[in-house]
Amino acid sequence: MIAESTSVLVDIRKYDGSLSARWTAARLGEDEHGVWLGTVQGVPVRSATGGWTSRFGYVMLVPRGAWWTATFCADPGPEMYCDVCTAPEWEPDGTVLRMVDLDLDVVRPRGGEARIEDEDEFVGHRVSYGYPQSVINKARQTCEWLMEAGRRDGDGAEPFASAYRYWLGLIG
Repeated sequence: MIAESTSVLVDIRKYDGSLSARWTAARLGEDEHGVWLGTVQGVPVRSATGGWTSRFGYVMLVPRGAWWTATFCADPGPEMYCDVCTAPEWEPDGTVLRMVDLDLDVVRPRGGEARIEDEDEFVGHRVSYGYPQSVINKARQTCEWLMEAGRRDGDGAEPFASAYRYWLGLIG
């Protein structure tokens, strides 16, 4: 159960403007890492290929000015799922969040080590969508940084080591 909060429409697009994913989350709060959103299990998600419902609860960290977001899932989901994207942008009233998905993901399964996913999609889309070299470079640099920062507990940096646990506890 999520405490009283503001509803946020998360609208993620591909580089060509097509829909990647869209769902509604609850704004849980803010800390030194950014804005935290919560999504409970069963929330409908739309995409260009159809739709589904979230299989488990999770919190999403939206850092300020960075080219990534981080999702931390309740069991049995992956512990950490970071999307490399353009810097997220908020509507002035804070109810809509938009970003462009750049395909690369850094995923840390529960109890495992971080790994890069969807590199093949990134390689294909950089050609078909015509990613500029500056976007390619920023996406690769961000992915490398996330791999290092998202290392297993004790070795990784916050918020990837443990800070997310407080926020995940709020969605119960």
